[in-house]
Amino acid sequence: MQGITRPTLLVNEKIARKNIEDMAAKARANGIPLRPHFKTHVSLEIGEWFRDAGVTTCTVSSIEMAEFFSNGGWDDITIAFPCNRLEIDSINKLAAKGALNLVVEDTDTLEFLSKNLTSPVNYYIKLDVGTHRTGLPVTTDFSNLIIQHPKLQFTGFLAHAGHAYRSKSEQEIREVYSEVSSQLKVLKEKHPKAIISYGDTPTCSIIDQFENIDELRAGNFVFYDWMQKEITSCSFEQIAVCMAVPVVAKHADRKEIVIHGGAVHFSKDFIKNEEGNPIYGALVQLTENGWKLMKNTHFVKKLSQEHGIISVTDEEDFNQISVGQLLGIIPIHSCLAANLMGKYQTVENNVVLHMNWNRE
Repeated sequence: MQGITRPTLLVNEKIARKNIEDMAAKARANGIPLRPHFKTHVSLEIGEWFRDAGVTTCTVSSIEMAEFFSNGGWDDITIAFPCNRLEIDSINKLAAKGALNLVVEDTDTLEFLSKNLTSPVNYYIKLDVGTHRTGLPVTTDFSNLIIQHPKLQFTGFLAHAGHAYRSKSEQEIREVYSEVSSQLKVLKEKHPKAIISYGDTPTCSIIDQFENIDELRAGNFVFYDWMQKEITSCSFEQIAVCMAVPVVAKHADRKEIVIHGGAVHFSKDFIKNEEGNPIYGALVQLTENGWKLMKNTHFVKKLSQEHGIISVTDEEDFNQISVGQLLGIIPIHSCLAANLMGKYQTVENNVVLHMNWNRE
């Protein structure tokens, strides 16, 4: 970890590549393509790690992200976010460069696209399979949303079981998938030619056999994070990112360690411990080749803009931490930490840039 003087997001390339290879192998074993969601890493270099595993298509969550990867040579992109009509000029530019898949859930948007597209696009109808964020229930009559137009072709349905993130055990994750799979089975029987694109990291990590699904679209699995570990989507050994942070103060009376690492580095995503208190990250020990669990698990309990507060109640552990030392913190949500930091440093001390890096 040479030259680190400020919060730095570390990535273990070996672990990330293994995570990619494992998910790609799972998709191949099911006879379906992997169209990973690149919003987790948003890096052209990490995108090449996916290419090395045989992945040729991707998913993004914004027009800007689609432009970034299109300029990086990706020519078959799904924007898994409800179509924003205000960006029609950018949509047309993207569609002219390669295969573009949009997501819709209303007839007004389809009518707008049919009148304003200048190049062909495909579209998915967004499903709500239990998350209740966007999308339509599987029981919807989709007949008025399925159209064939010279520049607008219905491709299939797009589902995301985001409520799996609220699970607390592998069994609960399996129950979420079972319930969603039952919905998709009914849908597939009604629309056998439609592609069903499905993806969320918890169920895609736990489930081995996928029925009534035509492509996998998970994303967080490339890095995983502490939340995924806590809900049993991954093991600690599969977590591929860690924030290196400097210790800037100690308060012995409160058994608190103050780090330079706050909401602008981690976001304010959190999970709750058994007592119902928020956890913003988990303390680990940095090593020459990465990081490892400590004897006792200590958590970031409070964040402000630049400060992080770690409660270290074990006397021995507290005394072993010094001001000026680097600590490792596993993020709760790796996607947001990566987005905020804008670049990575590999454990071999190489720099990997994120789409958001414009500070050098």
